[in-house]
Amino acid sequence: MSNTEIAKQVIDAIGGVENVSSVAHCATRLRVMVKDESKINKDVVENIEKVQGAFFNSGQYQIIFGTGTVNKIYDEVVALGLPTSSKDEMKAEAAKQGNWFQRAIRTFGDVFVPILPAIVATGLFMGIRGAIAQDQVLALFGTTADAFKATNFYTYTVVLTDTAFAFFPALICWSAFRVFGGNPIIGLVLGLMMVNSALPNAWDVASQATKFAVDPSKDILGQIDAMNVLGQLKFTGSVVATKAHPIYFLGFIPVVGYQNSVLPAFFVGLFGAKFEKWLHKKIPDVLDLLLVPFLTFLVMSVLGLFAIGPVFHIVEEYVLGATKFLLGLPFGLAGLILGGVHQLIVVTGVHHIFNLLEAQLVSQTGKDAFNAIITAAMTAQAGATLAVGVKTKSKKLKALAFPAALSAGLGITEPAIFGVNLRYVKPFVIGLGAGAVGGWLANFMGLAGTSFGITIIPGALLYVNGQLLKYVFMVVFTTALSFGLTYMFGYEDEKTEQENEEAEAIIEEETTGNIPVALQDETIISPIVGTAVELSRVDDPVFSSGAMGQGIAIKPSEGVVYAPADAEVTIAFATGHAYGLKTANGAEILIHVGIDTVSMNGEGFDQKVAQGDKVKAGDVLGTFDAAKIAAAGLEDTTMVIVTNTADFASVTPVATGSVAKGDAIIEVKA
Repeated sequence: MSNTEIAKQVIDAIGGVENVSSVAHCATRLRVMVKDESKINKDVVENIEKVQGAFFNSGQYQIIFGTGTVNKIYDEVVALGLPTSSKDEMKAEAAKQGNWFQRAIRTFGDVFVPILPAIVATGLFMGIRGAIAQDQVLALFGTTADAFKATNFYTYTVVLTDTAFAFFPALICWSAFRVFGGNPIIGLVLGLMMVNSALPNAWDVASQATKFAVDPSKDILGQIDAMNVLGQLKFTGSVVATKAHPIYFLGFIPVVGYQNSVLPAFFVGLFGAKFEKWLHKKIPDVLDLLLVPFLTFLVMSVLGLFAIGPVFHIVEEYVLGATKFLLGLPFGLAGLILGGVHQLIVVTGVHHIFNLLEAQLVSQTGKDAFNAIITAAMTAQAGATLAVGVKTKSKKLKALAFPAALSAGLGITEPAIFGVNLRYVKPFVIGLGAGAVGGWLANFMGLAGTSFGITIIPGALLYVNGQLLKYVFMVVFTTALSFGLTYMFGYEDEKTEQENEEAEAIIEEETTGNIPVALQDETIISPIVGTAVELSRVDDPVFSSGAMGQGIAIKPSEGVVYAPADAEVTIAFATGHAYGLKTANGAEILIHVGIDTVSMNGEGFDQKVAQGDKVKAGDVLGTFDAAKIAAAGLEDTTMVIVTNTADFASVTPVATGSVAKGDAIIEVKA
C-alpha cells in the first residue's frame, strides 16, 4: 500500500479533514489535534498498515509510524489538506481541551509532577529507616530502637526524611508559580514564609505539644539558675510550660505555619502568579524590578496567612476527612472500588487528582494507602498485556505487547492500555476486574506506602518497612490472576490477520524481488559521550515502553553526535534533532537527541549529513547545544534505538556508567 493510500485511510479514520484542527510530527509520531475525539475510529487507525500503535495524550491523538515513515505520512496528510502547526502551538491548544474539571485536574498534575522526585526519594528514605529502626533488626547490632533514636545518625536520617515535607508548601508554591506564569523564586519565598519558624508549628499545634520557655518577668540570673545547662532542665518559677497554640491576629484570625498543608500553598501560588503577571502589565518598566516583587510579597503574604491559608486549610481538612473515610470503609471496599476504576480514570485523563490526595495523606499521616491500591490496578493491566504478548502469534503485536507490559511494570501503563488492552477490549476489562480484586487485597491487608509517585517494581521500595512480603504477594497474585484470565478468556488471534501477513510477504518477494537480506550479529558503539541511562527511565512512554524498539539512552556530556556503525543515513531531519541509519548488517538505528526537541525547530542543532550519505563508525553526524535545549525547558537525554528489534533474536544494552566515543553500548544478535 502506498503512503498516499495510508494517509487517506488515516484521515478518514480520524473523522476527515474537517475534524482536524492541526497536525504536526516528531521523529516517530504523527501528532493530530482533533476537534471531536468521538469521531476517531481507533480500531481502524490501529489496523492501518505501518501504524505501530496510537494513543490519546495531552489533547493530541498520537499515531506511531516510526522513523522515516512518519515524515512521509506527514507530507502526504498535509498534501491532502490537513492544517499544520508547530508542536508548541499544539501544546497550547491541548491545554484548552476537555471540560473545566479535566483542565483543573490536569493543572494539579502539572504542579505536582515536577516535585515528585523529591517526595519519592524522601519516602524511600522513610521506608529504609522504618526497616532498620526495629528491635529485631537492631538486635543484630547489639542495640535497640530507643537507643538508635538517641544517636546522631538517627538525627541525620530525620534531616533526610523530614525536610521535603517540612517545606512542602514552598515546593508547591514554587511549582504553582512556574505553571501559572509567575516568577518561581517569588513563589518559593512565599512558600517559605508559610512555614517560617516564627509561626507556631502546625504539627505542634495539632498535637498540643508542650513548650517550655523562660518567664520574661524574672531577672536574667534567675532564668539562668532555672536551667542546669550541663544536665537536665530543672523547672523553677522562672520556667513556664505552655501548650502550642495559634497566633491570633485582630483577636479572631488564627495563624499557624502550614508545614503539612497542600491546598493553601497551591492557591497562594495560583493567585500570586496571576497577581504578579497583572502587576507587570500595570507598573512601568523602570519601576518593575522594585515594585512588582515588593507588592507581590506584601499582598500575597497577607492574603496567604490571613485569608487563603485559613480558608483552604478548612477545605483541606474536609477533603482529607473524606479521603480517610473512603479508605476506612470496612472489608476492603475502598480497595475493591478504587482498584476497579483507577485505570478507567487514567483513560479519562483526570487521574492526577490522586496526586493531591496522596500528597495530603503522606504529609499529614506519613503513609499512603492509595499507592498500594493504584499499584494493584496497574499490575492487573500489566498482567493482561503480558498474556496477550505470550498468546499471540503476531510478531507485530508481540513487539508491542512485551515492551508495553514491562513499561507497565515500571509504573507507566498508557502504552499497555492504549496500545494493547483497549484495542482488544477484553484484556482491559479483565484487567479492571483483577485490579479490583488486587485493590481489595491491598486494602484488606492494610498496605500503605511511605510515599507516592512510584508503583509496582520500583514501588516495592516504599514497603521495606515491614510490609514488603505482603506487597510482593499482592503484586504477584494480581499479576497471575490477570494473566491467567486474559490468557484463557481475554484474547484470541484473528487467524486471517496472520495468514494475510504471510501471504503479503510472499507476494512482495515474488513480484518485486525484495527478499530480505540475511541479518548478522553486530556491536553498536556509542554515538554520544556521556552517561548511560536505562531506556525504561526515559520520560517519554513511546521510548521507555520499548514501543519503538530496544536500545539505550545516554545523558550527554558533550554536544556531538557520532555514527554508531558503518551505515547509510536513511533519515536526516532538517531540525537536526534525530538521525536514522541502516547498517550493513541490517540494523536500523534511530538516534534521537533530547525529548520533544523537535519543538525547537532546529535552534541549537547543526546537521552535518544528508539522507543517502554513507558514513563510517565515528564520523560526525551533527552537533547540538545542550544549554539551548535546557533553556527551552527540555531534556537532552539521547535515545539510541534499534527500530527493527523484532527482526533480531536479541537486542541487548551492554553499557553502564560513563561511555566514550567508540564504546560498545548495544549487542545485536541475529
